[in-house]
Amino acid sequence: MSVCAGCQLPVEETDARFCPHCGRTIGIGAEVVEGTRLRLGAGQVVLGEVLGEGGMGVVRRGMMRYSADGSGRASTSHPVAVKLLSPALRSEQRARELFVGEAEALARLSHPNIVHFFALTEFEGQLALVMEYVHGRSLSTVIAEHVSRARVGGLPAMAMLPCWHLFSQLLGALAATHALSIVHRDVKPSNVLVRPDGVVKLTDYGIARMPSSAPQSANDMAPGTGAYMSPEQVTGNRLDARSDLYAAAIVLFEMLTGRTPFDNPSRSEIAVRAAQLQETAPPVTQLVPQAPAVLDVLLARALAKDPWHRFGSALELGEALRDALGLPDTAGWTAQRLLAENAAAISRLVPEAGPAPAPGEADRLRTAVMSAYRSST
Repeated sequence: MSVCAGCQLPVEETDARFCPHCGRTIGIGAEVVEGTRLRLGAGQVVLGEVLGEGGMGVVRRGMMRYSADGSGRASTSHPVAVKLLSPALRSEQRARELFVGEAEALARLSHPNIVHFFALTEFEGQLALVMEYVHGRSLSTVIAEHVSRARVGGLPAMAMLPCWHLFSQLLGALAATHALSIVHRDVKPSNVLVRPDGVVKLTDYGIARMPSSAPQSANDMAPGTGAYMSPEQVTGNRLDARSDLYAAAIVLFEMLTGRTPFDNPSRSEIAVRAAQLQETAPPVTQLVPQAPAVLDVLLARALAKDPWHRFGSALELGEALRDALGLPDTAGWTAQRLLAENAAAISRLVPEAGPAPAPGEADRLRTAVMSAYRSST
């Protein structure tokens, strides 16, 4: 016999998830609400308002407070985002594995275009992931705003240069991710955040595939979002970096045209996934006549059904796009290449990755990327 933390009435210890009296999830201790304090070693996080909700849980704003001088007194604070696993899923082993997997992926990554990891903790049996708070909008919102402003005869979505400004940062984040043999598996505009200063942050590694991940069961429906899933992800086959690059190519297609190639309002998720296997994306120039024809060739390769026919890396895709648009090399893109090359060496948790860069070199590269992309979009 246990007591429900919601209505305080006795509840039989059965396999039931919810209290028969008030419907609250059984087994929760103190409720995680605004003002709840999460302990993080010498520091703490005070939870604030809800920023968003999803199938796995809720994201809240938080304020991290810690001692900068080692005294133990909270003397420094800054905002963070706290992702909390849904109480209804806290006893689900697979959900916990995915949640911890996201923390592990973010803990390894150290890149200015990837949301920063601070800590994984637990409060009353509820997992909490503390990460960088990104002030800005999702790329999906940015695209929607461009579409809403489109005029007849004009561009349906984003112009080429602003598109490259944002997309090159996404490619840099993916290059570092793939250098550590991590596959994101959910690259889409809503998981790309754009700060007011033009810096991009890739987030939501919730279904990322780590090098140590167990093979997916053939009976499981592949996780992901149909409109951005590669054919091999739809069918549950083995994935590598080229699957994320397929998704990134669809993001690029949407940035330029205002729509995804295989989705439409009348299609179900299953129908969209089937289209990824059976249909060919329309040429960009069919939807954006002003676009250079070479983009049709580039995206046809990037969206090839067979991963062996696609670009082999994020940097290769970026170089091809830069050539297609006739863009000069930039300090930002040069720094992205160097960061990708050194990604394993400057990772937080990969000591066997080889010699680290010279002291200060990793910080210099990160600063170079941030400085290069801090501009209006």
